[in-house]
Amino acid sequence: MAAVIELERLQRVLELHCSCCLQLFAEPVRLTGCGHSFCRGCILLYCAGRPRAACPLCRRAFELRHLRPNRELAALLSLIPRELKEELETHDRYGAAACNDRSSAGRGPGEKEEEIWESSKQAEVTAETIHLLRKDLSKTKEYTSQIKSQIIKDFCCMKEYVERQERNTLMVIEQEQKAAQQKIEETICQLTDIKALTSDLSEGQTYEGLPSTINKITLDEKLNVVKSAVEDLKRKLEILLLENYAQQLPAVQPSDSYQEPSVSSSSPESAAKSPEPTISSQFSQWADDVTLDPTRVHERLALTAQNRRVMVSSHLTTYQPSPKRFSISQVMCSQGFSTGCHYWEVITKDSDGWAVGVAHEMIGKRDKLGRTEHSWCIEWLGPKKQLSAWHKDQETLLHKDKPLKVGVFLELQKKTVKSVEDTATKVSFYSITDKETLLHTFEISTSNPLYPAFWLYTLERNGSLTISQPNRR
Repeated sequence: MAAVIELERLQRVLELHCSCCLQLFAEPVRLTGCGHSFCRGCILLYCAGRPRAACPLCRRAFELRHLRPNRELAALLSLIPRELKEELETHDRYGAAACNDRSSAGRGPGEKEEEIWESSKQAEVTAETIHLLRKDLSKTKEYTSQIKSQIIKDFCCMKEYVERQERNTLMVIEQEQKAAQQKIEETICQLTDIKALTSDLSEGQTYEGLPSTINKITLDEKLNVVKSAVEDLKRKLEILLLENYAQQLPAVQPSDSYQEPSVSSSSPESAAKSPEPTISSQFSQWADDVTLDPTRVHERLALTAQNRRVMVSSHLTTYQPSPKRFSISQVMCSQGFSTGCHYWEVITKDSDGWAVGVAHEMIGKRDKLGRTEHSWCIEWLGPKKQLSAWHKDQETLLHKDKPLKVGVFLELQKKTVKSVEDTATKVSFYSITDKETLLHTFEISTSNPLYPAFWLYTLERNGSLTISQPNRR
């Protein structure tokens, strides 16, 4: 017991107990920042799962990789006889209260009070932090609620505006239809009177009031103006929402495939959206799910509808930098084909100038589709009002009407010529409406994969191309 007392006197000068386990140090280590020492096992347990922590005594930050062995303290502890250590540990187990008093005395005057004050201060800081976080959470919920209410209000206004425009548009169409019907009925009455009058005349006489020609009464011109206005309104609304926030806004199309809206006889907008009946292509069994590549699209073209639609944007988009990005208003698909048969369809009716084709992956970012030996396409130019096929900068006029939907059938077959394997390729373009009409076929040979590619000819006017899911038989 006397030896224990002498050891306690030594502790008044040197701290020999770990502050974590309150036992003599075992493998003591020193924190490089503040210099406090602890058992290696105690400090590792204290910092479990945290590469950076605070000193249990002074709360100064440290990192586990900066722990240093306290060799002086270890050497001092090694001088204490084993029997004395065991006696002291036994004394600690049966006199915990006295041991705590002696340990407190060994820390020096005021050190325990400072530790208590630091712990209290840390608790206050933690409580204040929790209070601020809860306050921020409450403000966030309130702000989010305000934004949601404003968005709901704005969309309600837009819905009311669109519904009002729909009612007015239908009213205009109905008025035009009634006016045309009245004119037709008046003409019929006039012709009936003329017929009755001419029946009383002799065969050799003629009636000067008989019109030589009857002007054809049609609503096409007026209704086309209304239809174009509705299409323009829809396109502008879509661009305003999607040209800058295409990635942030949720997609409204089904996740499995992009389908065209069904035609509704009561809605002029729906009629303008899909004015032509569509059929099931004979190539639909080879249909592929192709999508546009965000790394190979011009920065003024926005991709929407799960990367199945490309549209002209009035502002630069926020794509990631890519060395393969086109410098002209073109885009390629992510999928390339080397063998087999492949088919996809493109809605072209929403653009006045476009090209649809295929190209090698090696096509340059400044190369125009159909103007190089590595690309083939058909194109429609609005001002010229003509359809043509292009390859190697050579144009072939097709003398066809503008297709509202283009089907592309790619057929690749491996062949060997003089021990050299090559691919005999045929790419055909079809107009898909109420019937399937062949527009043009290219016969080519290549050993490189081919990718679907598209070109919107001007960035000055709004336009778009959409990859649609073919109707399967």
